[in-house]
Amino acid sequence: MSGPGAGEGEGAGERSLPLPSSAPDVSTPSATAMSAPLIVTAELPGPIQAWADRLRREHFPPERNQLAAHVTLFHALPWHVEAEARALLAELVRTQPPKARIVRIMDLGRGTALGIESAAMLDLRHAIADRFHGLLTAQDQPVPRLHVTIQNKVAVAEARDLQATLAGDFAPRDFAFAGLALHHYRGGPWEPAGRWSFRG
Repeated sequence: MSGPGAGEGEGAGERSLPLPSSAPDVSTPSATAMSAPLIVTAELPGPIQAWADRLRREHFPPERNQLAAHVTLFHALPWHVEAEARALLAELVRTQPPKARIVRIMDLGRGTALGIESAAMLDLRHAIADRFHGLLTAQDQPVPRLHVTIQNKVAVAEARDLQATLAGDFAPRDFAFAGLALHHYRGGPWEPAGRWSFRG
């Protein structure tokens, strides 16, 4: 499938995405959002966000670096579940921020990512997947390898050079996710549909 998530790492597309800190809460769906697939992301805390954004600026092809660093949970929920998705995400953030750890440098073939382990975030994703069982695309059905893409669409040799450089002084980083966000995809820039912060 070449939908909203195609093109970055395991599918997260290179489209315009506002920085998580600036994404507003949205109380009702836009009428123009009808038929636009929905993207669900997990938001990074400030220090990790700034670090990952810096790596993207340094290593992403400039013409493709139109996104803030992000962790994609679902690439294309159907547009007609927006109200239900918004209610579910608002419910799921009423908990402690999910703990996570950046554990490795990931090889994406023609790109590089920061690999993340977070059993708690995968539990939340499972709850979303369970709610929308039967509506998920083939891309969204498997349990994902959580990651933040910091380089994509480069030569394989260039990607491997960066991976070797980053691995040289890599150390795991612990953090807690800041929130969940929902976006509209209409074949161009992502448009914010809601942002919810964890309550802990």
